[in-house]
Amino acid sequence: MKIGLHGIAYPGVWYRGTIPLILCCAAGLCAIAVEPSATLFENGDVKVSRALEKPHVKGSFHEHKVNRVMVYLQAGNQRFEYRDGRKPAVFDWKAGQVVWSVPDGIHSPEMVSDEPLNIIEVELKKPGAGKPPAMKRDALKVDSKHYKLEFENDQVRVLRMTLGAHQSTPMIGHPGNDLAIFLTDQETRATDSNGRVETAKHKAGEVAWQTANTQKLENTGETPLELLLLELRLN
Repeated sequence: MKIGLHGIAYPGVWYRGTIPLILCCAAGLCAIAVEPSATLFENGDVKVSRALEKPHVKGSFHEHKVNRVMVYLQAGNQRFEYRDGRKPAVFDWKAGQVVWSVPDGIHSPEMVSDEPLNIIEVELKKPGAGKPPAMKRDALKVDSKHYKLEFENDQVRVLRMTLGAHQSTPMIGHPGNDLAIFLTDQETRATDSNGRVETAKHKAGEVAWQTANTQKLENTGETPLELLLLELRLN
């Protein structure tokens, strides 16, 4: 457990109230340790969970009521059966893959590959705002070298950020709340628009809730960094 700048602690999550942290990487993902299922963070906008999927264990039939962002921390093959009579489907997930998931009826999942995997599941509790916020110093415009668009819709924009060892970003504006999902271990130095500097470390698989800010980031570690940034567009 880590404690953020405002003294708010969440298991497995770092809340940064003044200088939210943004980190990243460019090389392939290192192996991320498999962890037990847990709720990592919840507020009025999102519920963030880590789901452990064990090999060859068929899950009970269930359904999801809201849209979700799914991040697969390890690779594996997962089979879905559907109660409505649809033909079962098998998905080949890649480590670090991010997927948009909408409610799709009652289903039962099963890992059909031989290794367990973790999924970070972000449930979006509110409808989309319908219009993206005005962005000054938008990441995709001022730093397309390090930020790449995964997908966007009226509820969320998902960016993948990569940053080589000792590389830095320019000042990037983040106009609203977002979530950072760390895909590698990270050591960084963040400098906000007021010149305030803060260093931080994160482990692969951690999740951080971030508030609006403008900052630049330096990778102070000796290895590349990678993360997924989920920019929320919720009412």
